[in-house]
Amino acid sequence: MAAQAPLHPEVAHSLASAMVASSHAPLLLLDGDLNIIAASASFGCAFQIDPAAVAGRQLFALGACEWDVPQLRALLTAAASGQANAGAGEMDLNREGRLTRRLVLNARQLNYAEEGVVRLLLTISDVTDARIAAKLKDDLLLAQDDRLRDNDSLLRKKDTLLQEIQHRVANSLQIVASVLRLSARNVRSDETRAHLLDAHGRVMSVALVQRQLTAGTSGDVELRAYFTDLCRNLEASMISDHDQLSLEVSVDATITTADISVSLGLIVTELVINALKHAFPDRRTGRIIVDYRSEGPHWTLRVGDDGVGMSGSRHSAKPGLGTNIVETLASQLRARVVVANSNPGTSVSVVHP
Repeated sequence: MAAQAPLHPEVAHSLASAMVASSHAPLLLLDGDLNIIAASASFGCAFQIDPAAVAGRQLFALGACEWDVPQLRALLTAAASGQANAGAGEMDLNREGRLTRRLVLNARQLNYAEEGVVRLLLTISDVTDARIAAKLKDDLLLAQDDRLRDNDSLLRKKDTLLQEIQHRVANSLQIVASVLRLSARNVRSDETRAHLLDAHGRVMSVALVQRQLTAGTSGDVELRAYFTDLCRNLEASMISDHDQLSLEVSVDATITTADISVSLGLIVTELVINALKHAFPDRRTGRIIVDYRSEGPHWTLRVGDDGVGMSGSRHSAKPGLGTNIVETLASQLRARVVVANSNPGTSVSVVHP
């Protein structure tokens, strides 16, 4: 196949000028002396210059000579001399009464002209708005990071303060419970003593659960460890003779939310206190078992003892504050309370659903 004959220089020149003039990008076709041969309409639109009025003029003489900057001169000189690495450069276009524009420049020598004649193609991209947008984005991200760091710091301070408050509340409740127990020992009236012991039990119930919260139950809670620690505290504070009474825990590997664990902890505390008060009169020996089992969404919490059972005064007594508390908490958990005689002893179960 015969090689295609090269275009006549005049034809090639006319073709290049026409392509530059119709380009959608800001382009300039320059000669070796950096005079403008042709300019694209988009160049005129971007920089408010009439493309038809620039032909034959030197690039650096346009306007108020704002194009005469060292970066552009160096780039075009390198391209005109045929340096392969002339490549691209950047410059600021400063015009009186207008915002400074950041331009990315790319100069390339064209080879269509006859030997010894230099033709340069200068591509101009205005990246001002893109750079401003990028900087705004970076500033916003930095500001957001600063806000996040500030928020993290505030959250840490809040958590520290909350833990300190919880710790002090738990200590205060323990002190109140101790005062009530001491007062109950010193009063002569059996009725007053009973009321003081009831108040002591209520305060202990809240204090023990509060102490568990202080230990760090803000996220998901493993019930086995939670109930074990809770019952250990109950045993230490409310059972004086461990040879007479024991408190045992049997819990599966259930993990639940902090809110649910608090309600369950209050129920366990109320039921254990109730068993200690009523199941073992006259220093009767025995044990209390806290048991929890779950299967899918179904679960059962049971507190049982091997005490005197539901006969006598325990069975005939009117429901007290502790019973009402357990019923209310169970209702909030959408569970029901089942009381049964275990022969020996009593079993109270909270069943969901």
